[in-house]
Amino acid sequence: MATSLTTGRPWRVILSFSIPLLLGNVVQQLYQFADAVVVGRHLGVESLAAVGATGSLLFLLIGFAWGLTSGFAIPIAQAFGAGDGAAVRRSVATGVILTGITSVVLTVVAPLIAAPTLALLQTPPELMAEATTFTQISFLGASATMFFNYLSAIIRAIGDSRTPLIFLTVSCALNVGLVILMVGPLEWGVGGAALATVVAQAVSVALCLEFVRRRLPMLHLRRVDWQVTGDDIREHLRLGLPMGFQASIIAIGTLTVQVALNTLGSEAVAAYTTASRVDGLAVAFLSSLGLASSMYAAQNLGGRRPDRIRRGVVEGTWMAIAAGIALGVIIIAFGTPMVRLFVGEGSDEVVRLAHLMLIINGCGYWALGVLFVLRGALQGLGHTLVPTVTGVIELVMRVGAAVLLGALIGFEGVALSNPLAWLGAIVLLVPAYVRAHRSLARLPVDPVESTETSAMAIVGPTDGSMVVDAVVTQPLRVVRGSRFGWLKRR
Repeated sequence: MATSLTTGRPWRVILSFSIPLLLGNVVQQLYQFADAVVVGRHLGVESLAAVGATGSLLFLLIGFAWGLTSGFAIPIAQAFGAGDGAAVRRSVATGVILTGITSVVLTVVAPLIAAPTLALLQTPPELMAEATTFTQISFLGASATMFFNYLSAIIRAIGDSRTPLIFLTVSCALNVGLVILMVGPLEWGVGGAALATVVAQAVSVALCLEFVRRRLPMLHLRRVDWQVTGDDIREHLRLGLPMGFQASIIAIGTLTVQVALNTLGSEAVAAYTTASRVDGLAVAFLSSLGLASSMYAAQNLGGRRPDRIRRGVVEGTWMAIAAGIALGVIIIAFGTPMVRLFVGEGSDEVVRLAHLMLIINGCGYWALGVLFVLRGALQGLGHTLVPTVTGVIELVMRVGAAVLLGALIGFEGVALSNPLAWLGAIVLLVPAYVRAHRSLARLPVDPVESTETSAMAIVGPTDGSMVVDAVVTQPLRVVRGSRFGWLKRR
């Protein structure tokens, strides 16, 4: 159900919005967790390492697509916060067009460059065949991945973070079942694991579309909504491209890490892959706070509530710091038994290296929390330069640590690349947000006004159709003029 983030205690609004995101992230990480367990236990450590060797390349292109679609959702959230239904639908249509074009390019081009790129990354020869198969199948299903991310982003942009959680849970449960079937009885190897993900996400796309059709008439596009203008395209690309490039910049850094790991052998690759699965569970909450902060800032900017943005981001940052410290303690204390779930007996060196990486990352989670919240808030406000530059800083720090420290001290040096990249990014993010914080203080606050009788649409309990069953007194924002004019004047 669409929900406004422009009312209520800021920290509670951000936390309640982030909880379904957290659960969704945890569900997704648990899927990856289960996927790695099935591959590692059933096919062996070498197959697990082959899947791990593809992670950076997949993130380079699919991460770009994810960032792009997340950026496309920001104008939707701003328009929803301003109460401009026509702008919401036009933004949705613009995003569909751009997402479709990007999907076609990825599906056609990416599989062709998979094998040469893996070779360029110095993937160990014994891993090349399985890594290539996994990558090509994943790229062939890029359209399902992109449209699932975009549809989920649209639904979250109008304040509903619970429904994407439901669809994600269904997708992940289906994914796990298909992985067990395709890797186990069908014996399709790592290709089966990749295909399971594609099929599950395609099912999720269908579920999202059906939900929009039945429950969200505000997103039903009309012919006039498809008449997007050059300004619409430019605005969406202005927000989407930097977020996509930011993800790609970060991915380039992880590619460098992958090269450094590949030179250290299969055990190092397997340890990094395994630790990343466990690490993902810990990072899930922090990234959820970041996405919640982005949608919160976007809606309140459109709703002309800069005072709520200032208060909410500060409170969100403190929540992220506290959560980062707590998660670090937990992951350091219980990392070893979690790592052992992935690998069988005789892999003590893999376990040792993986736990070492978890200790190093755990000490820096507080910085990652600050990074997520402040960068998310700036993106929600429509800022593109600083978030992109912080991605470049992460790239430089991660590459420097992986290459230099990796050569000097081995795996430990590569593992240090993550917290060093986080610290480097927040050195710029903190003063950048402080400036934005002060600028928000100078913007006018437009209080909510009410009408005497405002029709309030009620969802019918029988078939999900939208019917007006009552007319009640409901506070509604009165939008005078275009919200775009106000945003451009800020």
